[in-house]
Amino acid sequence: MQAVAIVSSILVGAALIAAGLFKLVDGPAWPRQAADMGVPYTVAVVVPPVELLIGAASVVLLLPWAAYAAVVVLVAFTIVIVHRLLDGSRPPCACFGSRSTRPLGPVHVARNAGLLALAAIAAIWG
Repeated sequence: MQAVAIVSSILVGAALIAAGLFKLVDGPAWPRQAADMGVPYTVAVVVPPVELLIGAASVVLLLPWAAYAAVVVLVAFTIVIVHRLLDGSRPPCACFGSRSTRPLGPVHVARNAGLLALAAIAAIWG
């Protein structure tokens, strides 16, 4: 079971690293995209470094707290997405910076649910 937890941790960490890097590469475009999703600027600017920190802790160091932190941030991201869907607005996801141009939809919730399941596996079995 520990091997499954390690693979799960690496997969979630890789997704968080990619998301954080793409947002950083976008520079000032990311906070504007986040604002379209209702995320305040002060929160948006810390998202990429937090994603990179949790991702690196998950992939490189396999630190136990990283899986729990991934669960927390993925739940927060999913709440933002679901809130936007429920209020009828469907801005581009921007989950991976400007490379994410598809309007928010059920696929984003499903993707996050899958990542949440992996993070939970890493947290419980890790």
